Amino acid sequence: MYRKVAYLSLMIVLILTLLSGCGTPGLGSNSSSKSDNPITVKLGVLKNVTHAPAFVAIKKGYLQERLGANVKIEVQGFSNGSDFSTAMATGQIDIGYVGPSPVINQYIRSKNIRILSGANNGGAVLVARKGSGVTSVKEMAGKLVAIPTKGSTNEISLRLLLQEQGLQVSADKSGVQLIAMAPADTLTAMKQGQVDAALLPEPWGTQIMNEGIGDIVMDWDQIPPNKGNYPLTIIVSGDGFLKDHRDLAKSVLLANEDAIKFIKDSPDDTYSLVSDELKELTGKGLDAELIKATLSHLHLTMNIDQDALKLMAQVAVDAGYIKGVGAEGLDLAGLYDLSLLKEIQEGK
Repeated sequence: MYRKVAYLSLMIVLILTLLSGCGTPGLGSNSSSKSDNPITVKLGVLKNVTHAPAFVAIKKGYLQERLGANVKIEVQGFSNGSDFSTAMATGQIDIGYVGPSPVINQYIRSKNIRILSGANNGGAVLVARKGSGVTSVKEMAGKLVAIPTKGSTNEISLRLLLQEQGLQVSADKSGVQLIAMAPADTLTAMKQGQVDAALLPEPWGTQIMNEGIGDIVMDWDQIPPNKGNYPLTIIVSGDGFLKDHRDLAKSVLLANEDAIKFIKDSPDDTYSLVSDELKELTGKGLDAELIKATLSHLHLTMNIDQDALKLMAQVAVDAGYIKGVGAEGLDLAGLYDLSLLKEIQEGK
């Protein structure tokens, strides 16, 4: 009798052990959002209207809904892509929206960052100060032209534009002189006659025009490469986050898809959402008409044009921003992980 009871007790213990093994998994590589343990996702964004899909995904709750109630979202705003890329390389952010050029620079240095998806193509314009004498690209020879930051996607587009017109970047008036300054500072510098022209993300060009400070010399759909249809805002992730939490990375892409659809379907309802998120990031919202003008200058898409990015990367190499490229040339194959995007597009 004693042996029978002991046998039954042992069987019960074994069954309970097996059942416990089928319970809720811990923070594994593809189960983090399903865990009972809370997790924080640190999302980086740039404080530009060209990042509208990110703002809408946050404000409409798409991001929280896709990630799940057990996930806390921390949003960090950046003024430029270089600071964003450094933050991702050092683990301060996990995933986010940024321009491609700083990401390519970071990838060449560390190989620890991946492009997952697109968000927006285009949205930058070339604007010239009234009285500068610049009414075309060729007339920028000998002029001082502003870009948001050195090595930025906007600078790469400007360099391509100058190449097309046979102009050179130089440190003196023999060519086109470049100066890096924040868009808000560029507006002030143009008012004071200190800068002749600038290639800027919207809405800064439209704002400069609306205030009577300058004129748009080349609209967004003429900016190289591909006449404005080039990746300006992409979604990237650090290697560690992508390896440990692929399900969460996919959730961010799904929220991005939700946001793009909302903007396209309900543009009038988008303006306040973008303005409210900008106010949280910068302390100041933006006029609805400026947001409207900007959105009309964006081509929202999750697709990634790898050929355009390779061309832009080569310009960055030629400009000295990307170093360490051997005789075999630029290899960006490992920069991309588009498998999650493919799953979404295939409905998986």
